[in-house]
Amino acid sequence: MTVMTDKKHTTENLSMKAGNQENAKKVVYDTKDLNLWYGEGHALKNINLAINENEVTAIIGPSGCGKSTYIKTLNRMVELVPSVKISGEILYRGRNILEKGYQVEDLRTSVGMVFQKPNPFPKSIYENIAYGPKIHGIRDKKILDEIVEKSLRGAAIWDEVKDRLNQNAYGLSGGQQQRICIARALAIEPDVILMDEPTSALDPISTLKVEELVQELKKDFSIIIVTHNMQQAARISDKTAFFLNGEVIEFAETDKIFSNPSDKRTEDYITGRFG
Repeated sequence: MTVMTDKKHTTENLSMKAGNQENAKKVVYDTKDLNLWYGEGHALKNINLAINENEVTAIIGPSGCGKSTYIKTLNRMVELVPSVKISGEILYRGRNILEKGYQVEDLRTSVGMVFQKPNPFPKSIYENIAYGPKIHGIRDKKILDEIVEKSLRGAAIWDEVKDRLNQNAYGLSGGQQQRICIARALAIEPDVILMDEPTSALDPISTLKVEELVQELKKDFSIIIVTHNMQQAARISDKTAFFLNGEVIEFAETDKIFSNPSDKRTEDYITGRFG
């Protein structure tokens, strides 16, 4: 009797501990009542999303629904577009990045970005990776060498390029170029990595390599990825947000979104009825 009771209590304690660990996950980004306009066009409407650290969060939805606009607000890159107006709050680690005095340079050091098409600099592979650290004042060749190797290893491409670091990055395949861009983002030791359809221009083998890389990177980084590929979102993300016409229709665990969505519009989209 006593043994059974102890087992029961142990099981309960483990369950409570697991639950507490889940509840204890830190929120890295908390978007509150975010609205954005391009001129008169209302592109984002009352967006409320809390994104946990060390998770992969997928943003899905049809073209023109606000996915890319949303993640570009997270590092304030959207402000480069003329006539943009924003209201609401975007809390990164508890601080509103839209408040006056927030240094955008500091934000973009903490929040890296990988774009839809690979965009290496017209420089050597080495200089692509060393660029960010050099901007931040690192000049010691030994330290730069260490950063370059660590970043390329982190992007799972070191073995493919270690013997041609001084060659132009443009000589690499599209998939390799995209991993060079990921390594370039890693070189400044970000906290968050934003990915805007990073595999849409890649072949299936390169896509698989990037997806495997994303799963590895989430151990150390929080990743927010925009994708048109429903299978990709289902494969690699922990949570998924479905955007439609500038609104978040549903945000939940990825398994729930794809197996038992709460909103019929979500079901219609992921089953291919529109989009």
